[in-house]
Amino acid sequence: MKFTEYGKDNKDTILLLHGGGLSWWNYKEVSELLQGEYHVILPILDGHAGSDRPFTGIEDNASEIISFIDEQLSGSVLLMGGLSLGAQILLEILSKRSGICRYAIIESAMVIPSKFTHAMIKPAFGSSYGLIKQKWFSKLQFGSLHMKPDLFEDYYRVTSEIKKADMIAFLQANTAYELKGSIGESLADVHIFIGQKENRGIKDSAVKIRDMIPGSTMTVLPGLYHGEFSINHADEYVRKIGEMISKEV
Repeated sequence: MKFTEYGKDNKDTILLLHGGGLSWWNYKEVSELLQGEYHVILPILDGHAGSDRPFTGIEDNASEIISFIDEQLSGSVLLMGGLSLGAQILLEILSKRSGICRYAIIESAMVIPSKFTHAMIKPAFGSSYGLIKQKWFSKLQFGSLHMKPDLFEDYYRVTSEIKKADMIAFLQANTAYELKGSIGESLADVHIFIGQKENRGIKDSAVKIRDMIPGSTMTVLPGLYHGEFSINHADEYVRKIGEMISKEV
């Protein structure tokens, strides 16, 4: 697994996991705002543009990140955050290692499997995968994601570089992921965020996550779509981080 880093000389570490089909730039603005005070680490998830290995599962990504934290960061970090696929990987990490971070931000995670969607991914991408390299098609997809226009070139570049097998693999994993019962043993202060305009599956998943993690909080963000919080509202995202950490200062 490869990593992008900001603020390397700072003591406290924040590790953020990007969404499926994106890359480390998911958190670029957030990291630029945090780098004066924190060491920010942005892993490139397996199977994504710039990664060093294919995508073999949410559990495998979680194990890789745990190993990295054990080997490079003395076994724990201050805060971890994740969006969508990255949030699923973060939940898996928390279920495997209860004390790996003091704070966690779960953004737009799906934890209620969809058998129908899972079954449709392979045939759908089998016939349409070639279109992702077409800029006109990529613009249509990008528009549906409600990201800031200046991120389009990054989006187009990374989606064009994702291999068909990897894209199918992480999309299928995303639609099949279920929370482990051990998530309830996490010692982290967990905060769950979803957009008001998310689909029903994400909304129901947020409630399930909250109910399975004692003491966790859930916030519905007015007017926002899937993933908009960390990508389009970096200032507010960083402000929320500050609020979490300042409670114990």
